[in-house]
Amino acid sequence: MDGRRNQVWFKLTLVVCCEMTSSLFRGPHEGHVGSLVGQALFGDGAAAIIVGSDPVPSKERGLFEIVSATQTILPATENAMKLHVGEAGLNVELTKDVPKMISKDIEMVLQNAFSPLGISDWNSLFWIVHPGGRAILDEVEVKLNLKKEKLGASRHVLREYGNLGSGSVLFVMDEMRRISIEEGKSRIGEGVEFGFLLGIGPGITVETVVLRSYGLGIEK
Repeated sequence: MDGRRNQVWFKLTLVVCCEMTSSLFRGPHEGHVGSLVGQALFGDGAAAIIVGSDPVPSKERGLFEIVSATQTILPATENAMKLHVGEAGLNVELTKDVPKMISKDIEMVLQNAFSPLGISDWNSLFWIVHPGGRAILDEVEVKLNLKKEKLGASRHVLREYGNLGSGSVLFVMDEMRRISIEEGKSRIGEGVEFGFLLGIGPGITVETVVLRSYGLGIEK
């Protein structure tokens, strides 16, 4: 029997993000200010998303197309943000300059991601940004002269759930989806075609995924 006839090509991947940052919880200590900040900022959460390819038009319709993905380690930030496991659980080390470090290089990150598309107007994009903290969102907003609504979904998730680690951007994506449906937009993300997902983590590492919105999917 020809084995090729019986091959099944799986074109869907389930991505699950689950963070249990309650392991940060402990009594305050003046020598571990980062852990105290973490306890105030982080939260537990889980989210999932299906990533696929070659959708069947009559049955499947994704919300976004992944155009490109890049990873950038910001210069001179290797000691700015650290997470490590110790006897007392998860320990966080943060410097107060993290928001400024991110905002300093954010435009360079976006230029590298969007120059192939000829896009340089950051207010023309939809923003799915990791809500690492209010100061980070404030610094980025000012640095790029963004309209208030651009980071609205990220601010909502931070306010309601905190920083959920890897799952944060999926919470933001779902909030943007909810708002777009509620407001009757033709596309997820304020009705515009292009935008991006931005993840921020230790390193400091910035993950940028350029997205193209295809619409509101089969639900509508």
